[in-house]
Amino acid sequence: METLHFTRPARAAEIQPALVGYVGSGDLEVMIEPLQGSQTEIHIQTSSPGSEIRWRQVIEQIEARISLPAMRMDIHDFAATPGVIRLRIEQAIELASAVEASA
Repeated sequence: METLHFTRPARAAEIQPALVGYVGSGDLEVMIEPLQGSQTEIHIQTSSPGSEIRWRQVIEQIEARISLPAMRMDIHDFAATPGVIRLRIEQAIELASAVEASA
């Protein structure tokens, strides 16, 4: 198991806790908790050693499309592909931001 940590700039936003995915073969679980401040903290536990570059690239691709809210994101990965990683992270952000859309 490898543990990775990323800190990224974030926008202030009202979000709610969110959980998507399943820790199983080829999938991952993404949990989001709101944070005060202007940073996103991303904590990843992955079964794929040496995957920091892949994770960094996926996060940068998401940031190019979505302004990340201030949050703590915990990811438990069991060898998910980049496409699944991106899908789950985007699903979690959308679910956490639903409170913002309904306000």
